[in-house]
Amino acid sequence: MKFKGLLSLTFLFLHSSFKSSEPAPIPKREFRGVWIASVANIDWPSQKGLSSSRQQEEIKNILDNHQKLGINAVFVQVRAASDAFYAISPEPWSEWLTGTQGKAPSPYYDPLNFMIEHAHERNMEFHAWLNLNRGTHSSAKSIASDHITKTRPEWFLHYSGYKVYNFGLPEVRKYIVDVVVNLVKNYDVDGIHFDDYFYPYPSPGHKINDVYTYKKYGYAFTRIEDWRRDNVNRLIRDISEAIKKEKPQVKFGISPFAVWRSKDRDPEGSRTSGALSSYDDLYADSRLWAREGWVDYTLPQVYFSFSHKTVPYLPMVEWWVKNKGKGHLYVGIGSYRIGENQKDWAGAGQVMQQVRKNTALEGVSGSVFYSSKSLMPTSHRLNDSLKRYYRYPALPPVMDWKPADPLPRPEISELTRTGSGTVKISWKIPVEYEEYVRSFVIYRYKRGDKRTLDDPRNILAVVRNKQEKVYWDEQADSEQAYEYAITALGRLWNEGRPSKLHKLL
Repeated sequence: MKFKGLLSLTFLFLHSSFKSSEPAPIPKREFRGVWIASVANIDWPSQKGLSSSRQQEEIKNILDNHQKLGINAVFVQVRAASDAFYAISPEPWSEWLTGTQGKAPSPYYDPLNFMIEHAHERNMEFHAWLNLNRGTHSSAKSIASDHITKTRPEWFLHYSGYKVYNFGLPEVRKYIVDVVVNLVKNYDVDGIHFDDYFYPYPSPGHKINDVYTYKKYGYAFTRIEDWRRDNVNRLIRDISEAIKKEKPQVKFGISPFAVWRSKDRDPEGSRTSGALSSYDDLYADSRLWAREGWVDYTLPQVYFSFSHKTVPYLPMVEWWVKNKGKGHLYVGIGSYRIGENQKDWAGAGQVMQQVRKNTALEGVSGSVFYSSKSLMPTSHRLNDSLKRYYRYPALPPVMDWKPADPLPRPEISELTRTGSGTVKISWKIPVEYEEYVRSFVIYRYKRGDKRTLDDPRNILAVVRNKQEKVYWDEQADSEQAYEYAITALGRLWNEGRPSKLHKLL
């Protein structure tokens, strides 16, 4: 093999030369996510009825900003109220996209395909976030004639200005599973995600009117509350099994309300008291789903401060560490609360304290922020603080219970320095591995560095797999000798063997 350039190039070390060292001060693997809410135009699009080009520019700007912060996963709400932000759907286009429910974008495009493509270009996971229980939202202005609340009105319960699905009906549960399978089948999503809406949050003066359904289907249960929980459990289990059958590599996760149960109701509950409970009030047994392995990750919404009297942050997170079950645990952080008229949320300090604690706690695999708007450049400086804290890249944690892709050992084919000092790195892999490789990690070492793959400070870049495998290291010091190595990443972020270490003098 002939190498271009006047600089000498030598092959150094085999895979055994890469040594594990003491843990890096920051993790190489950490989930860093953000929710991008579409309902009521919270985050995107900024308003109804924008042109397709404006919608596209807005989401690209959001993704660009989050990429600069070190975010490696986005949760985009693509089904807000039995509607769709994607083309291949049995449900009508969303009002919050085009201004009128059922009206397609103009000029026509598929927003979901567009967002997935641009998230993946930036090496971000894309989780399709669907609302589980909502037929209509109280702020909706238009309902299409073919909307499910009109074609199947008997499926819905009226509650506090909303129409919510009656989960006690088997046909309702099947319909929701089918919506999920359709999405997984037709789109290259990395994950399916549901938030904390199951049975509705309690509202004074309102009752869930499902007694007739209970009498018809709940004969095995002496209490309607247990029957409701069983309805949700069946739905979560069925969705989990359907995703695994259709595409086992797709992740499934849920973001429940922070409190499963409090100790004043259950000795196995958290050290909280008097708090709303996912189990008792929303009929969502979130701990069970984690224990049974129905979800690949649990992402509790711990939107409370360290000093909160009822649900203090740290005891709540520590409870979830002990009860995270078979999957990963990520923690939802309420960054939207910055600026509230409370001492704890006056600035970005509370959020950054929670981020640091999540990184330090064994058993917590990452943080997810609600919502996107709070991470955009503003006066409260969270954007700047996160950019400093996440200054080194992180790969999402590997889910070793899912099928790993076979990965090649890349071969560096060219390493040259241009007249300006920029280093050109080219590499290749066997063609039979192309379909499995999502990205490459480029490691760079200088004199005195430990040759380890464990320290993210050695990661120069994570680049998407494309036909032309080349990277220009514009940060290289023209007076510095470097060594480079490259690894391949699979869809689920499993990492293959590193290339031979190449030295550039």
